[in-house]
Amino acid sequence: MTPELTVLTLAGLLQVVQFALMSFPANLELGPGKTMGPRDRARLGGALEDQVSVGTARLYRALNNHFEGLILFTLAVVVVTLGNAASPLTAACAWIYLGARVAYVPAYWLGLTPWRSIIWAVGFGATVVMLLAALFAGFAA
Repeated sequence: MTPELTVLTLAGLLQVVQFALMSFPANLELGPGKTMGPRDRARLGGALEDQVSVGTARLYRALNNHFEGLILFTLAVVVVTLGNAASPLTAACAWIYLGARVAYVPAYWLGLTPWRSIIWAVGFGATVVMLLAALFAGFAA
């Protein structure tokens, strides 16, 4: 497996860890009456995110942010892999992305300003570099 695919697999597992980090406190705070049924706002008395602690709400938003970032990162890995554009640069960018995503969770949870945004930008930038590297490798071929 290429380094990029390895990191993609680890990023998927990070998603599982983030889900657990968010869901355990959310279930304790909300109770089974809200977490085991439909998520209709009228039934729940509003958005669930507004009914949990600040820390749990931050973990929820960090989880959603990872879903969003993982889409673009997955696209970058697929393009690099299928385009035979894997290189030490794309491998390094993949690891940088993963490191940034791991660091992002506690930075968001703890409300570390401006570090949360800087960490996010590092991961996003690494993904963009992977896409550009794949594109330019395609032009060179």
